[in-house]
Amino acid sequence: MAASAVAPTPLLTDELDIIIPTIRNLDFLEMWRPFFQPYHLIIVQDGDPTKKINVPEGFDYELYNRDDINRILGPKASCISFKDSACRCFGYMVSKKKYIFTIDDDCFVAKDPSGKDINALEQHIKNLLCPATPFFFNTLYDPYREGADFVRGYPFSLREGAPTAVSHGLWLNIPDYDAPTQLVKPRERNSRYVDAVLTIPKGTLFPMCGMNLAFDRDLIGPAMYFGLMGDGQPIGRYDDMWAGWCTKVHSCYI
Repeated sequence: MAASAVAPTPLLTDELDIIIPTIRNLDFLEMWRPFFQPYHLIIVQDGDPTKKINVPEGFDYELYNRDDINRILGPKASCISFKDSACRCFGYMVSKKKYIFTIDDDCFVAKDPSGKDINALEQHIKNLLCPATPFFFNTLYDPYREGADFVRGYPFSLREGAPTAVSHGLWLNIPDYDAPTQLVKPRERNSRYVDAVLTIPKGTLFPMCGMNLAFDRDLIGPAMYFGLMGDGQPIGRYDDMWAGWCTKVHSCYI
């Protein structure tokens, strides 16, 4: 009789919070339940604070709405965006954990080419616990991954790497295009699964997206503040990119 497989123990359950900005019921959590249930959730409700947000049973969570933000921050509440996903920054503030994983409420569990569900959270955690290589590019991608190493010519003095501050996840299906690109490619979908980890080199900026993201609060801290967007602001949809530029200027370890 074959022995049953033992599920791996979730990593950093006492050191990581999951931050979710939302305007709707969180039914999407059901598909993430096997991966998220061991962790504490901080849910930031955007929009109408009188609207009731339903959270599936069995999750450990805190739920804050705009009334809570105004009560806790008082006159400084204006620093938290309203009617914009940058409201998640309030979750960053109230969290006391070392690590943060944030995800939008319309992100679904993807599958690898074999049909297996991808545990995006676990991959983010492994990235944060693994060094980055911002000073020299390794042509076998992530040299710390099983089955890989540093190639010939990579300086030995740099092989210890640097602490990783941010793990930036990507996505399948609908690309994160700007409005003009979406208009000319309304039916385009991304179906290319790429199983690779890369370090963005020192001195290189990138367009960060906040809908599938993890970071080390001790290393990056206030630089992860999403720019003030949404209601009452002249421009929108640059909140997460602004934070990405700030974190990259502040630290090359990403």
